[in-house]
Amino acid sequence: MEAYITDIATFLPNEPVDNQHIEKVLGMVHQTPSRTRAIILRNNKIRERYYAIDPGSGRITHTNAQLTAEAVRRLHPYDGFSLNDIECLACGTSSPDQIMPGHGLMVHGELASAPCDVASLSGICLSGISALKYAVLNVAAGITENAVATGSELASSFMRSELFDAVSPERAAELESCPSISFDADFLRWMLSDGAAAAYVSNAPSSVGLSLKIDWIELLSFAGELETCMYSGAIKNDDGSITGWRSLDGETTAAALLVKQDVKLLNLEIISTIVNRTLTRVIAKHSLSPEQITWFLPHYSSDYFRLRLHDRMGEIGFSIPLERWFSNLATMGNTGSASIYIMLEELFHSDRLKKGDTILCMIPESGRFSVAYMLLTVV
Repeated sequence: MEAYITDIATFLPNEPVDNQHIEKVLGMVHQTPSRTRAIILRNNKIRERYYAIDPGSGRITHTNAQLTAEAVRRLHPYDGFSLNDIECLACGTSSPDQIMPGHGLMVHGELASAPCDVASLSGICLSGISALKYAVLNVAAGITENAVATGSELASSFMRSELFDAVSPERAAELESCPSISFDADFLRWMLSDGAAAAYVSNAPSSVGLSLKIDWIELLSFAGELETCMYSGAIKNDDGSITGWRSLDGETTAAALLVKQDVKLLNLEIISTIVNRTLTRVIAKHSLSPEQITWFLPHYSSDYFRLRLHDRMGEIGFSIPLERWFSNLATMGNTGSASIYIMLEELFHSDRLKKGDTILCMIPESGRFSVAYMLLTVV
């Protein structure tokens, strides 16, 4: 009943885009430079990101399925590995290319590989770790000897300038006194980016090099207690309920496709959900202590949350020194469901890991407040 990650691969499309060239790729809203870009980037501390957009033509260069398939092709868990060896393919994303068929099937089609078990996991940031859990459970239960799990995003498709209205000077001025509003629809285009990653899961560790033993994956939803916070394809009503796109008229439907967040609710609940609601349960269930953790990999959408998260963890007696935190948000951007894979890939292929190290991963999702924690041991 064991499963191991023996390789991780990523694919980030095109050349990295620095902060000064974002609007060259995404376009300017109403042909006017953004009033808010510099303020938001100062808070989220992202310096570079990747877009599946040709900066010259503005055309999309890759579909989400193509991004994901390329990450899978870059896996090399052992000599002689073939895509036809994959027995299970589990793919998670919040931005599939179409409503139907499922994203996993479209990735399988791009790979043109042999028949296998395929699963499509939807949601937001948790869709990637949910795909990994599906893969791990298949392998640990002996249903398949191996599995590939993926996380991927084509966020730029939601962020092109023609989808947005210009931000008023009054609203822009609010950012200085209330940085949290940068998570609203008008401003998420300065945070989200494109990318894909894949993990190969095996029932035995690699015979050469290091592997990551999956000790456990815990996912907890608090949708039974909290209302919707982050959403797309819907509008949020004054009573907190959601009206989906099928019930909207054509003009409203187009606007509803933008990714939005209830910023007030996000600011009120996200840190307490990550730490007080979820981490405390994980600590109790697994007798976890901060001294056990060699590396902490937190997925956060902006550096704005980093010290708030660190301080709240300290308040419950689970303080992990910041020098043991690992994030590549600044250079890879926020790739949603792919972010935890992209962090793990960089750490896995660095020279920083040694046998016996433990890695605690944290993945929150503000959609309706769900959180995942995963513990890995280097073997």
